[in-house]
Amino acid sequence: MQVLNRLRDARGAREWSQARLIHELEQYARRHALDIGSTASLRVYVSEWENGKRPISERYAKILRPVLGVTDEELFGRQGPTEAPPAVDGYDDLINRIDSARSVSLTMVKTFMDQTELLRTQDRQMGAASLIDQMTGHLATLEDALTFAVLPETRRPVALTLAGAATLAAWQALDVGGVERAWRNYELGKRAAQEAGEPMYLAHATAEQAYVLNEAGRPEMAVALVREAQRLGGHQMSPRLRAWLYAAEAELCAKAGMADECRQALDRAAACLPRGEEARDPDMLSIFLNGGHLARWRGNALALLGDDDALSSLYEALDSADPTFIRATSGLRCDLAQAHLAREEHAEAQAHLQQARLLANRTGSVRHRRRIEQLTQKL
Repeated sequence: MQVLNRLRDARGAREWSQARLIHELEQYARRHALDIGSTASLRVYVSEWENGKRPISERYAKILRPVLGVTDEELFGRQGPTEAPPAVDGYDDLINRIDSARSVSLTMVKTFMDQTELLRTQDRQMGAASLIDQMTGHLATLEDALTFAVLPETRRPVALTLAGAATLAAWQALDVGGVERAWRNYELGKRAAQEAGEPMYLAHATAEQAYVLNEAGRPEMAVALVREAQRLGGHQMSPRLRAWLYAAEAELCAKAGMADECRQALDRAAACLPRGEEARDPDMLSIFLNGGHLARWRGNALALLGDDDALSSLYEALDSADPTFIRATSGLRCDLAQAHLAREEHAEAQAHLQQARLLANRTGSVRHRRRIEQLTQKL
């Protein structure tokens, strides 16, 4: 009887050979002091897992998830083995869960927000793949708390926390190639933002969701969605978030070939952006944007349009780049390669792609590796 799983698809999404997967498993096990089979044994295991001749045990699933950046559902085509939730058969059980949810909302919301912040920092520096189990568990806890919360004063703080966490989880999923997971998490984030009555969080989740449409080959639809995000945010948005939304619109317009509208959106972003070196929005901690970040965004958009002015903006952004933003720097190196390619400066483009590849391998970014390969083919 064949044991079905999606390991081959997950490996293929990263363009890894079986040998590369085995190497990554061994590296992960070495870093975490885990005991796994020999290289020869792993060759047999991977072949038999992919051919449905051997089930993937939970012992190896715990390693495969962070190595590949996938959930149990994506690995097995179903929800993986988890503890069954407590039965809610009677009033006592239900009231206990409601009381627990109230306790969570009153005493643990700050802790959960701090946990989201920690996951955001780890994602920025190490990439999303290694955080898959932590992020999945974090979302499940918040969803459960919201499900059994009753009154608005109990539900709103949990919903707000869930909105931020779900949007982060969605971006992480998109980075590692989990497109459907990204879309579903954005929908979860939008629902939670609506529940919390927070238009800024709703606008942010909606705008980021537009990138899923762009990745799926629908840039014009992505532009329409990011403009809808601006409408949803209305007059309650902070100036930095408004600038972020215009910058996102500019990038998506560039990808849709809408050159004039791209430049107009860049100008609006610059007009909205508060002055100074501060990058983080105090009203929405998931937004990082200052003059240096906007210069990178401008360079990215102009590079997509083949504009000669792209290089000056991109090198300005590279000079001011925060070294802890590993994934963003990888994307910046890709932008520089693209700008040099437009000028037929192949040696410079290749040098930036080499740096981008090193950084993308550190973070496990499927999106960036895919873009690096596309640009490499143009050399």
